[in-house]
Amino acid sequence: MNMRILGLDVHRIVCPVALVLMAALVGYSVSDPVNAGLFLNKAKDWTINNYDWFYIISGNAFVLFCFLLVLTPAGNVRIGRGETKPEYGTISYFSMLFAAGMGVGLLFWGVAEPLAYYSGWNKTPLNVPKDTPEAVHAAMGATLFHWGLHPWAVYCIVALVIGYFAYNKGLQNSLRSGLQPLIGAAHKGWIGHTVDIFTILLTTFGLATSLGLGAMQAAAGMHYVFGTPNSFAMQAGFIVFVSALSAITVGAGMHAGIKLLSNINMAFALGLLVFVILGAGVVSFVAGLGSTTADYAKYFIPLANWVNRNDPEWFRGWTVFYWAWWASWAPFVGMFIASISRGRTVRQIVTSVMIAPTLVALIWMTAFGGTAIHQAETGIGQLAGGIQDVTLTLFWFLEALPMAQLTSFLAVILLAIFMVTSVNSGCLVVDTLASGGKEDTSGFQKVVWAGVVGVVTLVLFIVGGDDALKAAQAGAIALGLPFMALMFVLMLGLFKALIGEHQRHQHLCSQR
Repeated sequence: MNMRILGLDVHRIVCPVALVLMAALVGYSVSDPVNAGLFLNKAKDWTINNYDWFYIISGNAFVLFCFLLVLTPAGNVRIGRGETKPEYGTISYFSMLFAAGMGVGLLFWGVAEPLAYYSGWNKTPLNVPKDTPEAVHAAMGATLFHWGLHPWAVYCIVALVIGYFAYNKGLQNSLRSGLQPLIGAAHKGWIGHTVDIFTILLTTFGLATSLGLGAMQAAAGMHYVFGTPNSFAMQAGFIVFVSALSAITVGAGMHAGIKLLSNINMAFALGLLVFVILGAGVVSFVAGLGSTTADYAKYFIPLANWVNRNDPEWFRGWTVFYWAWWASWAPFVGMFIASISRGRTVRQIVTSVMIAPTLVALIWMTAFGGTAIHQAETGIGQLAGGIQDVTLTLFWFLEALPMAQLTSFLAVILLAIFMVTSVNSGCLVVDTLASGGKEDTSGFQKVVWAGVVGVVTLVLFIVGGDDALKAAQAGAIALGLPFMALMFVLMLGLFKALIGEHQRHQHLCSQR
């Protein structure tokens, strides 16, 4: 079903249809960004306000399903045929997980989110009184709830679905393959094509909006710290820089490009984390770790509840929004995780993907968020007045610590490289889907898709500006609802296949 266009090996249906729809959506967003934003925001608000219960039930179900896989014999199944060994060591594996999954988000929201909950910026979780000791605990518990087990469960299930059916069953490297146990060969037809096209669009627009909004933060940070112009040209330059570096690294391949860049970025992130911990005080940080862990445990059940909430505005504006956003990122992050997880068992993948990043989020949010709240409580620096500009919150936070210019510059570099690694993983996924499930396409073809993501971002940004970017983001979030529904179908197919695989393995072992 493939064909060659300008030297590119692409699926004859999925690729052209995806490109046409992509062009149509970009054209709609930039031709009338205000009305497009109104329409897509209405669609987003409709899904969030009417299906908040479904998002929360789904998130809880995904976490429980992952623990089920760990505790049942299905966890013994190895992703990859025969005695496949892991391709990447533990450190590199984790670095790529973190860099692709949510590194840029933690950097952007690590200070802003806990401070927002504490100060009552756009309401407080569970309607606790703002600026109180109780608000501190609710803020830290809610922040970790949003960045802990739940999002990684979504990524993990997608990774297992794609990894098992592609590397154990030899099916197409796509979410469509997860439908095979339920609909048989029909997954190769129009149903499967629709799933692939849907995933390409979700990935492209999810990346484009994140890259565009990240450019705004980077330019604002550079302006505040170094006095460079906070101009349209600087923001566009950031997009071009990230797209160019993504093209170079994705073209270099997984080992020479993406793995190396992820390891470098994790070293930078660790350096910034150490700066913050030392600047805030090691003793208070250690105490904060215990407190944040207790807050996560205390507020986990109340925040996971969707019945008779007394904080509907906060609940829908933050938790439900996040669950929809994780769903919009899950196809490409999950597929990327699948591509680096061959050789590991289901149990190893689940524990690695869910537990390790949650622990990192705990450490990161305690260091950044906990210290930011302390600055607000004690009137230190510009955070004493709460959140005034979310793009500058991180830099105001760092300004009140030692070596502010160095750490602020490092934060901008981290933001850029985290964006590069996210775009890299997304481009690999789009290339795989557009080529009919092939992972061995040319480096040039992967570079082309990095260029497509960059062009989509620039067109949205240059023509429509912030309105067009937010319209595209609203559209991606609205698409999170059908993706959540698809996830239940994929879970059913995966569990059925894994149990069957385990039973066959046990049967073969008994005959030896």
